[in-house]
Amino acid sequence: MYVVATPLGNLHDITLRALAVLGAVDVVAAEDTRHSQRLLDAFGLRPRMAAVHQHNEQAAAAQLIAHLEAGRHVALITDAGTPAVSDPGARLVARVRAAGFPVVPLPGPCAAVAALSVAGFAEGGFRFVGFLPARAAARLEVLSGLGDEREAMVFYEAPHRVVECVADLAKVFGAAREILIAREMTKLHEQIVRMPLGEAADWFAGDVNRVRGEFVLVVAGAPAGEGLDAEAVRVLDLLLGELPVKSAARLAAEITGAPRKALYALALERRRED
Repeated sequence: MYVVATPLGNLHDITLRALAVLGAVDVVAAEDTRHSQRLLDAFGLRPRMAAVHQHNEQAAAAQLIAHLEAGRHVALITDAGTPAVSDPGARLVARVRAAGFPVVPLPGPCAAVAALSVAGFAEGGFRFVGFLPARAAARLEVLSGLGDEREAMVFYEAPHRVVECVADLAKVFGAAREILIAREMTKLHEQIVRMPLGEAADWFAGDVNRVRGEFVLVVAGAPAGEGLDAEAVRVLDLLLGELPVKSAARLAAEITGAPRKALYALALERRRED
């Protein structure tokens, strides 16, 4: 089974290898067969189609495994981008692997990576979060657990929730934290902007069209020392003069009660500056 990345919007982003595989396999499994048929039609491809979405993934897996057992080749695609990344497909891939069949990735478009590549603050790695819970209380709970995350964070969001989602991001991470908002990437009305979270509400309010389309939100990680008071920083600096980073951070946390993770991150940065 081939896992095939397809364009986010601009059809020119399809790879030559993807076209070759989609033209050669016996079955193409798609999240929305009608949507994907338009992509296949654009390139004159007419494979047998099978639907694999969040409501039928287990049953569809059994059918596709039967095709593989019969010696047929299968390709998995999603509506846009890379399958099984905040889209159906992960359970299918697991079932196919468990049945003993190879699963071959065909790399290509991925909304999260595309947004990260133009964000400018992911040099230390990133954390892919995907879609947050729809309910406000659950969303805030998840975000609160990410408050000390040092790496850039990538979120997906739907147009009808993006404004309240960004408001919650500002509430948890603070108005000064930077966000990249990528809307309708590779499509006709693509917009990519970067700003402090505190300015995002006004940006959305400035044009009703800015809440339309599919969104990728990239939020900068917590800066070293964020949330630490002056006394915790002072104690850490004194200990760093005598101890290794890990020991200094551990003792500073025990002495001051400050978060050990934040102290360790600051200690690493202090050592890099030396």
